[in-house]
Amino acid sequence: MQFTAVQIATLVTGTIEGNLEAKVSKVSKIEEASEGSLSFVANPKYEEFLYSSKASVIIVNEALKLTAPVTATLIRVKDAYMAFAFLLEKYNEIISNTGKTGIESPSFVSPSAVLGKDVYVGAFAYIGENVVVGDNVKIYPGCYIGDNAIIQEGAVLFSGVKVYNDCKIGCRVVLHSGCVVGGDGFGFAPLKDGSYKKVPQIGNVIIEDDVEVGANTTIDRATMGSTYIRKGVKLDNLIQIAHNVEIGENTVIAAQTGVSGSTKIGMNCIIGGQVGIVGHIHIADGTRINAQSGLSKTVSEANQALNGSPAFDYKSSLKSQAIFRNLPELNQRIQKLEETIEQLSAMLNQNISLSE
Repeated sequence: MQFTAVQIATLVTGTIEGNLEAKVSKVSKIEEASEGSLSFVANPKYEEFLYSSKASVIIVNEALKLTAPVTATLIRVKDAYMAFAFLLEKYNEIISNTGKTGIESPSFVSPSAVLGKDVYVGAFAYIGENVVVGDNVKIYPGCYIGDNAIIQEGAVLFSGVKVYNDCKIGCRVVLHSGCVVGGDGFGFAPLKDGSYKKVPQIGNVIIEDDVEVGANTTIDRATMGSTYIRKGVKLDNLIQIAHNVEIGENTVIAAQTGVSGSTKIGMNCIIGGQVGIVGHIHIADGTRINAQSGLSKTVSEANQALNGSPAFDYKSSLKSQAIFRNLPELNQRIQKLEETIEQLSAMLNQNISLSE
């Protein structure tokens, strides 16, 4: 498929500089683009590639000032990154054939399940009793939907997703392959003989609208009540969300992070990869936690940046790291100072003795 600069500019409401009929048939990174490629520059670090790129069309910010000639056709927009993301979304809709509908065979759909309009159910999928599936939902091959679950309009469940009984999935939610929603929370009571008795996990998981959950991420059902993933949350691959956790609106969490039970995370938080968060704490709105940090206590003040394990103020942690790296040199300086003090002390004692 080919698109002209005019067609692209119309989609992103941009202004063209160059050949209006320049054609593209693929999308590429700016540093790897070739003839026929559509690319973009939003980060100043990549601006140097703009002047040597072989891309046919490049999307840039309106405010960008050229410092050398450019051979590609430019499309200027307010936000090049968001415009390019929008185009990738449209392109993905075309190539992934998300317009599929109907029920493929073999698959199982309970007679008591209610399916909306234009639903797609892939082969080897299982839809249990009293399940409600909204309009335009896509359930790809090999998915499991437990009894009484609700999947709302426009949700997409890729191959191998498991949604346990009684869980609720909101509108336009995307669950990637291997994602498990509603597995048992990690609840075991210690007994006097050293063994453990399982505590039944009778709650559910509620995922609100416009959430995206990465591959092989697990979200445990609540012991009682619900585990909540609020509107607009984005979870990366390989994340563990424990029972009764609540994640606030528009919070994003990177891969391999673990959130322990009953922790409440606020809105608009940014949590890096491999972060460990203990249970039963609250994290204020807008908190930013650096990768590989360990959070062990409540964060009450909003919009803090945290780092380290245990995590504390980001700037203070960087200062501490700098001091830690210099410890060998500081130790040598301290030893020399101690030697100097000893020498001065000896000289002082000697002078006192002579004066007597």
